[in-house]
Amino acid sequence: MTITPFRFLLAVALTGLIPLFWFVQVVQDRDTARTERDTAQGEAASLREAARVSAETLAARDEIDLARTQELNRARTENLDLRRAVDAGRQRLRIAATCSAAVPTNAGAGGLADAGTAELAADARSDYFTLRDQLALSKQMILGLQDHTRRVCLR
Repeated sequence: MTITPFRFLLAVALTGLIPLFWFVQVVQDRDTARTERDTAQGEAASLREAARVSAETLAARDEIDLARTQELNRARTENLDLRRAVDAGRQRLRIAATCSAAVPTNAGAGGLADAGTAELAADARSDYFTLRDQLALSKQMILGLQDHTRRVCLR
């Protein structure tokens, strides 16, 4: 069997085209892999930045929480010390009050019936200290939220 020149050229062309198609496919796969790698690197950079921002946010939150908790503990300790001093009689709870002068029933009797300073009743003292503790807690909560808003939310 003899091979005609046409068949020979066709066989040579096909034999040359197969590696060419294979090479084109390899180049396309390489380009696809590069694109996927670049996308993955971009996503990794974004995730690293998000993690950094998240860490900074958590650190700021923890710092605010620590400062406000310490301030609250200091205020509660002061309140407890004051309560103990009042209970022991070393200090008295006085309230700023004025008493209107009572109209004397006897025109001849002069003076006031009670000239002592105004003071909380014994049963109202515990309510007073509870209110002081709640006020200190509310104050630190409000200040903490304001700090959080300024330092974390508005960043």
